Amino acid sequence: MVLYFLYFRLSKKQNMKKTLFLILILLTASLSYGQKKGAKKKAPAKPASTALAKADNLTAEIVKGNFYLFINNKAKKDTIGIKTVDENSLPKNCALKAFSAKGTPLYLLTWTEEQTTKTDLKTEVRSTLFSEVYDVTTKTKLFSNQQTTTNITEKVFLDRLKNASETQEKVRREGFEFSLTPDGDIVQKNKTQQNTFTFNAAEKKYVDGKTTSVAPASTPAKKKKA
Repeated sequence: MVLYFLYFRLSKKQNMKKTLFLILILLTASLSYGQKKGAKKKAPAKPASTALAKADNLTAEIVKGNFYLFINNKAKKDTIGIKTVDENSLPKNCALKAFSAKGTPLYLLTWTEEQTTKTDLKTEVRSTLFSEVYDVTTKTKLFSNQQTTTNITEKVFLDRLKNASETQEKVRREGFEFSLTPDGDIVQKNKTQQNTFTFNAAEKKYVDGKTTSVAPASTPAKKKKA
């Protein structure tokens, strides 16, 4: 009887050990599965480059904080470095346009950059339009132009004690407006001046052409009250 009792207790302990061992295995497997499942939910890595514009075999891309023009040839890929970009003012509205000047194929790259400055009384939104002409056969920048427009919103006090105020808006423009003629010439223009640059095919560059004065727009005379 005593031997039977001891055998029963030993068997019971062994069964409990087996049960605990099985529970431990199940818990380990469950944790391992949960970790693998969680790993699958990780966000995908951000792409190393961002393509902004395309034309023919050219692409304008940002790679690791640098702005490049890639020339995608069959044998190899050539690059033209444009500039280092600021994360707070990334290029927008980027465009590539193919054109011809004196029989030479060229490309116009344009983009805008915006920067906002705020104070308690004034907000300035500065937008700069960049226009650059490239000869991809020589990997050369032939011309560069910047035109900046700043929209200003300002709170102005109307009395010395600052009891009354009004919001005023104005626009400030700097630089020249850029345009291309059908012949591939470049025209820069502002309120008072116009510059023309012609392409010299022999020297593969733009040379100064004609500079003219622009007369300000005439203001119609005010009618006198009878």
